[in-house]
Amino acid sequence: MGRLATEPALSRPDLLAGPVKSAIEGSGAAGSVFVAPIDPSLADTSEFCAAYDVSPAESANCVVVAGKREGVERVAACMVLATTRADVNGVVRKLLGVRKASFLPMSSAVESTGMEYGGITPLGLPADWPILVDPAVAALPFAVVGSGVRGSKLAIRGAVLAAWPGAQVVEGLGRPVQRG
Repeated sequence: MGRLATEPALSRPDLLAGPVKSAIEGSGAAGSVFVAPIDPSLADTSEFCAAYDVSPAESANCVVVAGKREGVERVAACMVLATTRADVNGVVRKLLGVRKASFLPMSSAVESTGMEYGGITPLGLPADWPILVDPAVAALPFAVVGSGVRGSKLAIRGAVLAAWPGAQVVEGLGRPVQRG
């Protein structure tokens, strides 16, 4: 995983958002979750991958999507490779059962998760949010994801992400990024 200096996540609670630390402690998967400090100004995926020699194909993004049905907001987290984008108004919209889905506003995402924007991760999310995982993420030996804060990244086995409480592997979730 590039130039990341990882160590067991729970050995460095200072590098984890509170909800992430609690989720790892209660998961039984602590031995499969590692953390590495990074420069917080390089937390955005493209800058992070370039600075730490991590392939975008082993980096996964967590995007939070919401839509309403009958006045009730439905929210999901989507885990897709950094080389793809979540199919928000196709696959995700249908799974949420809403007419239109969009990214949850930054202020709502931060408030609801207790995590920093740009560091939101599926570990420690509200229990009623489904976690939709692209099969390519689930297949990774280790996926590099946010830690809940911008100053670190987690490395977690794709199979552990796919088996995380509330997670489901969803075919077609990630769509290739259109270049040009």
